[in-house]
Amino acid sequence: MQPAISSVGVPKEVKTLEGRVSLTPDGVREFERLGVQVFVETNAGEGASITDAEYMAAGATIVPTAADAWSQQMVVKVKEPKTEEFAFLRPDLTLFTYLHLSAYPQVAAALQKAKTTSIAYETVQMDDGSLPLLAPMSEIAGRLATQAGARFLERPQGGRGVLMGGAPGVKPAKVVVIGAGNVGYNAAWIAAGMQAEVVILDKNLDRLRYIEQICIGRTTTLASNRGAVERSLIEADLVIGAVLIAGAKAPIVVSEDMVKTMKPGSVIVDVAVDQGGCIETTHETTHTDPVYVTHGVVHYAVGNMPGAVPNTSTYALTNATLPYQIEIARYGTRDAAIRNNAIRLGVNTVGGAITSEAVANELQAKYVDALVALQG
Repeated sequence: MQPAISSVGVPKEVKTLEGRVSLTPDGVREFERLGVQVFVETNAGEGASITDAEYMAAGATIVPTAADAWSQQMVVKVKEPKTEEFAFLRPDLTLFTYLHLSAYPQVAAALQKAKTTSIAYETVQMDDGSLPLLAPMSEIAGRLATQAGARFLERPQGGRGVLMGGAPGVKPAKVVVIGAGNVGYNAAWIAAGMQAEVVILDKNLDRLRYIEQICIGRTTTLASNRGAVERSLIEADLVIGAVLIAGAKAPIVVSEDMVKTMKPGSVIVDVAVDQGGCIETTHETTHTDPVYVTHGVVHYAVGNMPGAVPNTSTYALTNATLPYQIEIARYGTRDAAIRNNAIRLGVNTVGGAITSEAVANELQAKYVDALVALQG
């Protein structure tokens, strides 16, 4: 059977200090086995410690420019297109990447204008509501959130000068994690492993029951409501925001007034910032300038946290995304979406239409079912 898509492009990421790449050499070999040519922009894997020679050995063609990679039938990326990449968008292109269109409406507008078919990793959703392509990066971001929080609690970094695990006779740091999904669970797990006192809040009591069963010791679970969040923040040394609604902008669960009650030198890490943030005082930062201080509280809000560990992140991402990439290449977006409802839910734009209901609601745009748009 001839694949519906015969060529795949892998451009180098251009977001600030984004070292991840969307495909590993093993991924290239899987496409080659299917009969799909892969064109990798030179040095695309450099940040993830993957060389051009490794890609070539796996069967990829190394191309000199981003334009060469973007000119293929399907482009697989890690992060949403930046402004300088908008010119590469076109009607006959299928783009598969993290998009977060609710937080980046200008990207949605560019995709609509170009009539590009786009599929977002973060809205590929299973029947049970799980997000298989968001999960690996959520796990890594959660673990990094605790590492970052521990670092910026150090006095030379602007923090209170608190050690996560305390010391004999000295109480440990108090870590408050808001949201008990993949990000929150991993953040709490690492914080507990560092011997911090951990409180994790969520509205889903079944999820809290699960966490209580596996996080024995320093982790306390609380049902999330405004009062519980307010009381928790007053004593917190580190607050990790980990709230997500698939495809939609993150809800604000920590108001500016709540931030004002926190101790001077305490730290906030808002992992939800790439979906708009769940803490009112956060705005997106970069790996080169990751923190700022508001109301005496250090805020860390890097929009591509897993990019700090691109080797680990690249392999974890490809492990999850490759089966879906192969399915789309084999059958084409329309037939893949018909065969696999998770892929249908991942389709965000087709022919200028918004085809994700959650994204359309956030952007106050007309929603068109993906299958209808793909048939059009």
